[in-house]
Amino acid sequence: MATYLGIDIGTSAVKVILMGENGDVLDSQSESYGFDSPHPLWREQDPEIWWNGSRAAIAKIRARQSYAWSAVAAIGLSGQMHGAVCLDEKNQPVRPAILWNDGRAFKECDTLNQQLPQLGESSGVPAMPGFTAPKLLWLKQFEPETFNKIHKVVLPKDYVRLKLTGELCTDVSDAAGTLWLNEQIRNWDENVLNASGISTAHMPKLIEGNDISGTLTAETSLEIGLPVDTPVCGGGGDAAVGGVGIGAINEGDAFVSLGTSGQIFVAKERYVANPQKLVHAFAHAIPDRWYQMACLLNGASPLAWFSTISGQPVPTLLKEAEQHGTGNGSEMFLPYLSGERTPHNNPFATGSFQGITSTTERHHMTQAILEGIAYSLRDCLLALSDNGLPFHALGAIGGGARSQYWLQMVADVLEVPINQYVGGETGPALGAARLAMLSVKAGTLEEVCTTPVVSATFQPNASRQAYHRENHQRFIHYYQQLEPTMGPRDKN
Repeated sequence: MATYLGIDIGTSAVKVILMGENGDVLDSQSESYGFDSPHPLWREQDPEIWWNGSRAAIAKIRARQSYAWSAVAAIGLSGQMHGAVCLDEKNQPVRPAILWNDGRAFKECDTLNQQLPQLGESSGVPAMPGFTAPKLLWLKQFEPETFNKIHKVVLPKDYVRLKLTGELCTDVSDAAGTLWLNEQIRNWDENVLNASGISTAHMPKLIEGNDISGTLTAETSLEIGLPVDTPVCGGGGDAAVGGVGIGAINEGDAFVSLGTSGQIFVAKERYVANPQKLVHAFAHAIPDRWYQMACLLNGASPLAWFSTISGQPVPTLLKEAEQHGTGNGSEMFLPYLSGERTPHNNPFATGSFQGITSTTERHHMTQAILEGIAYSLRDCLLALSDNGLPFHALGAIGGGARSQYWLQMVADVLEVPINQYVGGETGPALGAARLAMLSVKAGTLEEVCTTPVVSATFQPNASRQAYHRENHQRFIHYYQQLEPTMGPRDKN
């Protein structure tokens, strides 16, 4: 029986799963890490932590699953999007990677949008600070010595690919989040590259997510105990690969992701841009498919932040909130701890509690955080639904999908049924393993990319509709009141 390995390079952890040929997850392992914030708006990681985390997770699964490990037929990759991993001529990082939630390049976004008025149509969305292209312009201006050393620019998962295979390569779905990809033709856009101060010579080889990018190096083969001819497929950006993992590959297939960031994702069979609403329109991780996505920089991460602040684990906080009911209190939370994309495109957006009184307790604050993230998702839903709701239900993936209490709240706020899946929290790691399976022709797209088993469906509660609609308007009002105080756009 063949098995397949999926590696997902996340923002807070790497997750590795071992999948059987029937699609079942045989084992999984996560290894956590942090990021650095040396200045306001900055978010960076040393690329080596991704590789070290991958090695550690692989070693643990290999030790537990020696027989299944020996049957690994291919490896798939997924990763956090938009990160700038800049390599010199020896393929060594010239500086820490600048991450997707980094907001320093806001002025460079203005430059790109002015210089390239049609950027949103060709690249799927206007320039935003977290994207890769404006980061390169920032480096050119503020770190010219570093910029001049850059030989290649890759994305986070592709640094792990380099370690696995020695190949410099990326796939179209991850390249979609750089702004350098022409989404319609699925190839590099020389005009946008030139506007960023670089050229196609700085770009890695570009393939589809289910193509093979290379095989293991002799050194890596020896370390992880797999043959040197073990293929590594193109893989993809975490959003698209999450779609593969949940079977969202055909027109109208949709899911909500509650990971470190958050998204509402809708698969498309043709390229349809909507830059005016800051909806991302990107190439999917499988050929001849695209997707639309409204993206939050703050998914479940504010809950993790509150867990640290309060000294209580997330499951305890969720249990407390559920025990005290659905809430009708005055407390509200703006979840913008890392700025925000849809619908604000504001790297200066900040989080805050509103309506706090002397009677506010911890469970009220947890409830406010859960609702605040749900209201941000409602903002996303409204941005996606200009021409009518493009789906009938949403699957749920990511760590937040474990909480039935939260999923019911999201269903109530969005007024859309939410499906919880068996293994839905595996998300992109499962999708990466599925792409690995596709790359060695071990099944058709329809056979491999099935929808997981539904463990529960959460129907919107009509009795909560008025409460959440009113609260969402309060949420919008608080942001509009506070937005002018959130930071000047004329500073860098």
